[in-house]
Amino acid sequence: MGLSIAKIKLSNPRRADLEAVEIDALADTGAVHLCIPEHISIQLDLEMAEEREVTLADGAKRKVPYVGPIKMEFMNRVGYTGALILGDQALIGVIPMEDMDLIVIPGTQTITVNPDSPNVPTSVAKGLLYG
Repeated sequence: MGLSIAKIKLSNPRRADLEAVEIDALADTGAVHLCIPEHISIQLDLEMAEEREVTLADGAKRKVPYVGPIKMEFMNRVGYTGALILGDQALIGVIPMEDMDLIVIPGTQTITVNPDSPNVPTSVAKGLLYG
């Protein structure tokens, strides 16, 4: 599978006086969180909530800042999340993608809204009972 890139808009919901930042972000279905470079965190004046330990692709563990809140916008979707300060490119993990009901289309290397719910994001609020 190739790289899937999405143009997303990030802003600080606590700082309406700051301009939003539009960036290209890599979709990574193997990652959990939104990851952003430090300069974006500085530009949006995001507050550090805590440090989190992350496992990198090579298996190494590292403590990184976790900041937020962040308002994330893509197409007709909006989500609120936190972010790990890590790397030199923004990366969208599965939590923000699931929250905004987005899907990755490997064939076209794109990210889009779920075609089963094009107008309103859907979610599951309860588990299914099997029996």
